[in-house]
Amino acid sequence: MKVFKFGGASVKNADAVKNVKEVIDLFKENLVVVISAMGKTTNGLEKVVSSYLNKDGKTQENLQVVKDFHLTILNDLFANKSHSIFTDIHNTFVEIEWEIEDEAVREYDYIYDQIVSVGELLSTKIVSAYLNEVGVKNNWTDSRNMILTDNTYRNAKVDWEQTEKLITQCIDPLIKPGAQNIIITQGFIGSSSELFTTTLGREGSDFSAGILAHCLNAESVTIWKDVPGMLNADPKWFDVTEKLNNISYHEAVELAYYGASVIHPKTIKPLHNKQIPLFVKSFVNPKEDGTIINDNSTEDSLIPSFIFKMEQVLISISAKDYSFVMEDNLSHIFGLFSDLGVKINLMQNAAISFSVCVDFDQQKTLPLIELLRKDYKVLYNENLELVTIRHYDDKTIERVTGNKTIIVEQKSRNTARFVMRD
Repeated sequence: MKVFKFGGASVKNADAVKNVKEVIDLFKENLVVVISAMGKTTNGLEKVVSSYLNKDGKTQENLQVVKDFHLTILNDLFANKSHSIFTDIHNTFVEIEWEIEDEAVREYDYIYDQIVSVGELLSTKIVSAYLNEVGVKNNWTDSRNMILTDNTYRNAKVDWEQTEKLITQCIDPLIKPGAQNIIITQGFIGSSSELFTTTLGREGSDFSAGILAHCLNAESVTIWKDVPGMLNADPKWFDVTEKLNNISYHEAVELAYYGASVIHPKTIKPLHNKQIPLFVKSFVNPKEDGTIINDNSTEDSLIPSFIFKMEQVLISISAKDYSFVMEDNLSHIFGLFSDLGVKINLMQNAAISFSVCVDFDQQKTLPLIELLRKDYKVLYNENLELVTIRHYDDKTIERVTGNKTIIVEQKSRNTARFVMRD
């Protein structure tokens, strides 16, 4: 059994869906195929959530954009307009209609998960139906019946023991001896014990693939991307990039933790625990080698890697009476970050202040600052960028910091980090 994961770019239109079929055709073994929402559907559904909660009168308009996008793909894939998939997709959108027909009574994160999760249901139903239509027989399976989580909406924590049991119960009956078995399921989503939909964090489909591979003792996981493998920098920031042919689990965890967008940070641990290799390959050129992530660390330091995080906020916290920021203060501060679900990307402390760099989040960042101001003096800077360089030297530092104002600088043996602005 192998696990494949296709992201939004790999199913962004009808031609892309057809290409997924071509990739699957290259493999004759049993496959569990994890698929993200199509194209920019997640962004579109986030607009629906925002309109619904802000009552700006554009909720139905924003939802119609998402509907039209999927209908276009359906019309391009299925000549028979009476195919049952048209009704299935219509009924799937009804799940959103039910959620937005009444006034909001639950918190943002809960509503987000109930609405945005529908993107993965839509994409997998369309891909599954198309594959069956063109002779690639498969079974569609709802990952909410397999991945059990707590009710930390938008960043749910997996109940590993129960999830392993559920995955076995769902997958085993679908495996027919002597035939290729293909199972299509969703990334990103799970279910709480109360049977409410949860999500595993933005870009969490990689993690879903890792969970399934771990629980199924899979041979490997392959993440199919629109790049030739894991690159040492995002092509939108660097004109010239290099492919990392082989990196270790440890190096992959470091890169993912610092924000490398190719792999979700939580993906590596369940694979490392069972020594399952992870491949990052191109769905454009699927026969090329791509990148392999395993225990081999011999090439980790050969090529420097650059990770950029934009729209950062640097928050500086100090005691109102000019006293030291001590352990009890830090415990209280970390508790507030945890309560609001704000992830710290970088931290630095001095005698009377403690500074952190975080992603700007409309729903969380400013409310957090207001909470901190009840007990502390708080200053903050917006519109910053955080750059991390793994395996740096003076030349690589100059490459990214030239003509920038450096606000915070940190260096360890292998990693240099800079909070900067233009």
